[in-house]
Amino acid sequence: MAAIPEPFRQAMANLVVVVDDWPDPDAMEAMYGDRDEVVYGLFEGTPLPERGAADSADLPAVIHLYRCPLEQDWPDPRDLAREVEVTLAHEIAHFMGLDEAAIRQYGYE
Repeated sequence: MAAIPEPFRQAMANLVVVVDDWPDPDAMEAMYGDRDEVVYGLFEGTPLPERGAADSADLPAVIHLYRCPLEQDWPDPRDLAREVEVTLAHEIAHFMGLDEAAIRQYGYE
């Protein structure tokens, strides 16, 4: 968490991070059209810029990090730590409403 940029950490006040073993096949089917799609992380919820007064009673947004795909693709602990940082920052950026260009400005591809 210390490696995540300060603006991203501040945005996490109403955000839950959950570590799951694998992505839910039903969610992958709905998002990507492929039950077997594997991703490292997933943001679920309404991005901050799209929230209104009606959203104030919503449950916190959720970021899922998927342990098994991360560990399989990044067996070296240093590489794994960096990819967890990249994935977490990327999903927080989606929560913040940032696009891919803005994410790259923070050094995350």
